[in-house]
Amino acid sequence: MISKIAEYCHKWHISEHWKRMKFNINAMDYYIFVPFLLLSVIGIIMVYSASSNVSTQIGGTPTGYLIKQSMFVVVSIVIILICLAGNNQFVRKAKFLGIFFFALFGALILLKAFGHSVNGSAGWIPIGPLHVQPAEVAKVYIILRMSQFLASREDRIINGEKSRTHVQVFSIFVMLFLVFIQPDLGGTVINLAIMFAILFGSGVNWRGATLLTSAGLLFGWISLKILSFVFKDGTSIYQIQRITAYSNPFKYANGIGQQLVNSYYALSNGGIFGVGLGNSIQKTGYLPEPNTDFIMAIIAEELGLIGVLFILFLLLTIIVRAFQLGIRSNDTYDTLICYGVGTYMLVQAYFNVGGVIGLLPITGVTFPFISYGGSSMLTLALCIGMILVISAKQKTQKTRRIRY
Repeated sequence: MISKIAEYCHKWHISEHWKRMKFNINAMDYYIFVPFLLLSVIGIIMVYSASSNVSTQIGGTPTGYLIKQSMFVVVSIVIILICLAGNNQFVRKAKFLGIFFFALFGALILLKAFGHSVNGSAGWIPIGPLHVQPAEVAKVYIILRMSQFLASREDRIINGEKSRTHVQVFSIFVMLFLVFIQPDLGGTVINLAIMFAILFGSGVNWRGATLLTSAGLLFGWISLKILSFVFKDGTSIYQIQRITAYSNPFKYANGIGQQLVNSYYALSNGGIFGVGLGNSIQKTGYLPEPNTDFIMAIIAEELGLIGVLFILFLLLTIIVRAFQLGIRSNDTYDTLICYGVGTYMLVQAYFNVGGVIGLLPITGVTFPFISYGGSSMLTLALCIGMILVISAKQKTQKTRRIRY
């Protein structure tokens, strides 16, 4: 029996993975892991605070969302440990990326056809008590595929040589299109931002990339203004309604502008120090989605500006560290992974906070590590695991240089 177990362990290199995980844990980057843990704990507390009324109203228990979010965090830590037991060579393989593409492609097609629709957007596939959101997983695919694609052609891209890249480019834009038609405008823009960030970091012509990015931002801003003007008298399209409400929320305070107006009330009530944990008024039926899209409004009301700034500081620490690891890396693939992960968290947080304070139209984007949601939490945990492995690799290289 013991010999069979030993043979099994040898076959799957379990002892090697265990040694690697122990080493990576010893080389843990606490500038990433500690803020991640703090944000996750704050997320559990605030999800419980923001959702207790909502859970009761839909026939559940006040602790329903608390238990689920706690489970998501535990599973996220397990995912990070699994990442630390391996390396990033496996996810670079064409076979893995191909399987990943077809699985995600099938999930998004299934989602569009049979997914759980909310406000006209098919965002989730119900699997028993869970609802999986493939659009969140698509962000990881974009990061992995773009990084592998550009890193493998680094010399050709820098020298301006042509190469056959039709299949890889096609798969990236297919994934982007499938996210867009859900429709998921927020997810589409975040994926585009990830693509541009990785493109900038790959060594391509920065002037052309800058011009393309500037043109895209200008086009988006002009489009928002045109849509706000054209549909100023109303429309039945929910996504357009959000843009209209963004342009003048108090005009539609009893309808499509209700979310943003009540978010303003929450921010006003909270002030600098907040009204105290659990004492939010807006979460008691005034502000929809208080535990997901608008959890930052509840945090602002209960913990005040101080609480919001502390959360932003923790997230910014992870983001800055990710970009720092990317800059320091000698491996182009690792660099692009770090840039992609940092951009993912930065843009997602910007869209969420921007929607809460009225700086951007409401897009239904969650705040990283804080908002309730398994798909978002587990996807972000995978990203944290990837950059922790890269950080451990850099520490190893640095130690070897010091020794020799």
